[in-house]
Amino acid sequence: MEKQTVIVTGASSGIGKEVARYFLEKGDNVVINSTTPEKLTQTYHELGAGSNLAMVAGDVSKKNTGEQLVAIAMEKFGSADILINNAGIFETKPFLEVDEAYLDRFLTTNLKGTYFTTQAIIPQMLKQHGGVVINIGTPLVNHALGGAPATAPVSSKGAIHALTVQLAAEFGKQNIRVNTIAAGVIRTPMHGNDADKSAGLHLINRVGEVEDIAHMVYTVAKNNFISGAIIHVDGGMAAGHTLN
Repeated sequence: MEKQTVIVTGASSGIGKEVARYFLEKGDNVVINSTTPEKLTQTYHELGAGSNLAMVAGDVSKKNTGEQLVAIAMEKFGSADILINNAGIFETKPFLEVDEAYLDRFLTTNLKGTYFTTQAIIPQMLKQHGGVVINIGTPLVNHALGGAPATAPVSSKGAIHALTVQLAAEFGKQNIRVNTIAAGVIRTPMHGNDADKSAGLHLINRVGEVEDIAHMVYTVAKNNFISGAIIHVDGGMAAGHTLN
């Protein structure tokens, strides 16, 4: 399979780091991104600091970060083929306690980060006559939990789901595919030591591992006939739930 260049945001830990590792192991070039230079540098060395790996620190909600990611990809590897919009945040807060600043945090990191990074990279994909964008979403967009007040992050992720479908429509004829992986609860540093408490939200009664997401991201990236899809990798969370 032809070597491609993959850009992964939010890659200093969790899902993003594992996605980057997986593509590297499969032989692709990878450009990793995080807002925190120290953590990103640590991950860069943890992933081997090899000739097929580059890094760009920066805030993805700023379009110039996306432009820098493309520039480094082109300079080092000569193409920008796959974008994984993984950078994101999630917290719970009761709806009536959410103020504008709190809501803006999620709209900025989750929605604007995905939106403007994609906007920075698609021009290069158009020049290459093809490309792949994969966003990270959540089944909570269509499967709400009464005991977990999360209107701010879920609203921002819902917008990403809608953006996915619209981008797939607007750029499909240019051979640019856009999809979202809707992940269940995954064992990452974001959940600390509490991830397993959410096992019962999934029909298979366990939380996911970062490898579960990385495998699907790779599969979708390499399959040329998947576009405009919201693909659930969620242990059955979107399908239903178990009665105790």
